[in-house]
Amino acid sequence: MPGTGLTSLRAAITAFFALDGFLFAGWVVRIPDIKQQTHASAGALGLALLGVSAGAVLTMTLTGRLCRRYGSHPVTVVCMTVLALSVALPPLTHSAPALAAVLLLFGAAYGGVNVAFNSAAVDLVAALRRPVMPSFHAAFSLGGMVGAGLGGLVAGALSPARHLLALTVLGLLVTAVAGRTLLRHEPPVPPERTPAAPATDGGPGGRGVVVVLGLVALCTAYGEGAMADWGALHLQQDLAASAGTAAAGYACFALAMTVGRLTGTAVLGHLGRARTVIAGGTVAAAGMLLGALAPSAWAALAGFAVTGLGLANLFPVAVERAGALAGPSGVAVASTLGYGGMLLGPPAIGFMADWFSLPAALTSVAALAAVAAGIGVSTRRALDR
Repeated sequence: MPGTGLTSLRAAITAFFALDGFLFAGWVVRIPDIKQQTHASAGALGLALLGVSAGAVLTMTLTGRLCRRYGSHPVTVVCMTVLALSVALPPLTHSAPALAAVLLLFGAAYGGVNVAFNSAAVDLVAALRRPVMPSFHAAFSLGGMVGAGLGGLVAGALSPARHLLALTVLGLLVTAVAGRTLLRHEPPVPPERTPAAPATDGGPGGRGVVVVLGLVALCTAYGEGAMADWGALHLQQDLAASAGTAAAGYACFALAMTVGRLTGTAVLGHLGRARTVIAGGTVAAAGMLLGALAPSAWAALAGFAVTGLGLANLFPVAVERAGALAGPSGVAVASTLGYGGMLLGPPAIGFMADWFSLPAALTSVAALAAVAAGIGVSTRRALDR
């Protein structure tokens, strides 16, 4: 594929990553309004929200197979179309079971598009021969920040139905424009395949490495889920921070992660995959120990930011390498394990907080970051091949 074709393809895939983060964040900021509309208790809402996770996990492996059969580009377009349509459905529900049903569809589309566009990105990274995978995930993070910020601004002026319907219209427009580029081009084939690639792809050893890479994704997503759900409470409950300072906790983490991903291509070019994982896991472990055990809110905020920088590129590296080893099936395995980590993190932190304390529970994020660094050491050859 000519260089201009690769450039336009990269722009289109980047647009899909950003749109995914934008749509998901737009839905998340309206959850309190949907809770009020459905008259759901906290427990009933929690069960309904599990529909997103259940739909995603159930769909990811299937999407890997669909990408192998039909190609990652058309699957990306179809899944994003369903995601854009389904984001308008929650305001139409008036009970927790109905909400759970539409969120199951939303989660299925969300999980499917994540596997599909990550698979498309893996093919493009291999063709470009440049470690640009973090830039796609940076677009997702930026899309999420814009979606959350815009959602907060319009929450007082627009009803959830109008807001999310507007997201549907915008999502379909972006999908139509970016989707034309994807459907016009076949996934690029790298100029060279290493001799080891065919043997690794689908082989027992290759599958084992893919699962291990999925564990890196799990360790990263565990930290993201824990920070999103428990960071603010730790600041407010344990460090007597104001509500505004507590809210800044996740913002510091997310902003640092976005910065880390924007600079990820340069970091990977300088350090390589293995050292990026080792250094990132080590930095995240140190940052989270500071964030969890610091005696002041400001020191904890600094720790959260360091954690975000450390974790930023672990998930992109894991997914890209898993895809290079096993194609869309590898992306599906790594993504499913990573999403499992995001599911596991918040409840695990809650149980440990009951048994010990919240600061002690948050050190588990540091422990898993250290595990990711250890995996980087043990899989150095597979990562840098």
